[in-house]
Amino acid sequence: MVFETLQLARQGGLVQVTLNRPAQRNAMSLQMVAELSRLWSCLASDAEARVVVLQGAGGHFCAGGDVRDMAGLRHQLASDSQAAVRFNRQFGQMLQQAAALPQVLVAVLQGAVLGGGLGLACVADIVLAHADCQLGMPETGLGLIPAQIAPFVAQRIGLSQARWLALSGQRIDGRRALSLGLVQQIQPSDTALTGALAELLAQLARTAPLVTRQTKRLMQAMPGMALDALLDEAASCFSEAMQGAEAAEGAAAFIDKRVPSWVETWP
Repeated sequence: MVFETLQLARQGGLVQVTLNRPAQRNAMSLQMVAELSRLWSCLASDAEARVVVLQGAGGHFCAGGDVRDMAGLRHQLASDSQAAVRFNRQFGQMLQQAAALPQVLVAVLQGAVLGGGLGLACVADIVLAHADCQLGMPETGLGLIPAQIAPFVAQRIGLSQARWLALSGQRIDGRRALSLGLVQQIQPSDTALTGALAELLAQLARTAPLVTRQTKRLMQAMPGMALDALLDEAASCFSEAMQGAEAAEGAAAFIDKRVPSWVETWP
């Protein structure tokens, strides 16, 4: 896959994705949204990929939407009244695709994490952040609405806190984001953040690929399933896993005091 706004690196089951518009603080252009959507679509059917790491180039994660694209969109509305509807919904669809990925999605936050960048962070399974990164939904201060972002933020941190961030445009740092449950871990420096990511990847490399996917699928189903149905499905998945090759290999590795065959070494 070839992209202009993204950098990709792959090692075995690890896919590293870098938002690569550093001069614009990785602001999300129409092209970046389309490229992320295409990437998520490819990963959705990639049985070999196990972990996806998403970060930004140049010391920032993502500063939100690209101002120049927004200006172009307003100009387009003069001749196409539905242009903004399509653009906004395409962005939401991209977030839905990211949230539905079968792989473990890890976001690493530095610098600006605003608007659409916050939306991306909120659909990740695990979020590591620099303590001084700045997160927020500044849209209302710009005469806009965080239309596609707000539902994912609310799902992540609860409606009350999401309303506060969306309505006030308040920015918070990584420390406050940790207290809200938006991120799982903060670090005081870029070096420490890199080290924390390495430790996390080593831990994720030890998890069995198929049952990790099954676990994520069950977690994704939780919001929309009745508890009885969810527990029935979970019991079926547990039985399937118990009879699978990974359970046999895990037990054998434990008895033999060796590393399971699925463990990879990632940078």
